[in-house]
Amino acid sequence: MDNLIKDTATLELFCWLDAGADLPGWDILKGSPFGATLAAPQGGAPSAGDQLLSVQNYFAEYHLEYFRQRRYNHFPSRLHALLQFATRTDAMTFRHKHPDRVFGKNLSCSRTKGAYLCSFHDASWLDYLRLPHSLSLEALDEVADYYWSGKTVEEVGLTFMNEPWQEPPVIEALYQGTLEPVWGHEQSGWLPGFR
Repeated sequence: MDNLIKDTATLELFCWLDAGADLPGWDILKGSPFGATLAAPQGGAPSAGDQLLSVQNYFAEYHLEYFRQRRYNHFPSRLHALLQFATRTDAMTFRHKHPDRVFGKNLSCSRTKGAYLCSFHDASWLDYLRLPHSLSLEALDEVADYYWSGKTVEEVGLTFMNEPWQEPPVIEALYQGTLEPVWGHEQSGWLPGFR
């Protein structure tokens, strides 16, 4: 598998962190870069749309993990790995696609230290899974296989509502090991779309 690395060679990885936050990075339950929280918005209960998005997010994560356990058990679990971006470009592409998820955060770079296990995947598959459509179990398995095998959505040629669905790849790194921060953060900007 080309997208799975078990090594000690140094890699640089990236993530968006709240100001003053320490590595390791995203907390899966408090706003991972690829999921939404179940927390209610300020001043009230979550809307029906927020609840539906939360259900879609958890279902997407559940199915990817279920498939990984069946066919890619030697890969790091999304539930137990640090979710990082493979390159600065991937982090910036994610910011462009999801400005609300990185609003007010700083881009942080880290380096691997010692032995690690890391796999690389196109996070755009999760965007596809979260679209408001009904996929059969066979189609969900096919998407999960593409995700875990390292294929990008560009390679496959997807459709949504009988129209081509194209998104730029955002390569995430599922990392198990030690990371050391590389000092110097880049702020995402207080207005979406600005540096």
